[in-house]
Amino acid sequence: MYMEREALIARKQEVRRLLEQAQRELARLEMQPANWRTRRTRGKLENKIERLMAEEYALRLAIDRASMQ
Repeated sequence: MYMEREALIARKQEVRRLLEQAQRELARLEMQPANWRTRRTRGKLENKIERLMAEEYALRLAIDRASMQ
């Protein structure tokens, strides 16, 4: 169980890194003039950020459950 918790924590750290990277990319993109390409890329980044946030939350819950066992 300890090993599982450590794996969950490692994945959460990776997700956090990916989330921060996507947020920086989105911030950089928002400074560019809007056109069809930037709007499409922005939509993809927003979806990616949403998925990563959901995964991070699920991992947080899983880590809490693993520490209770």
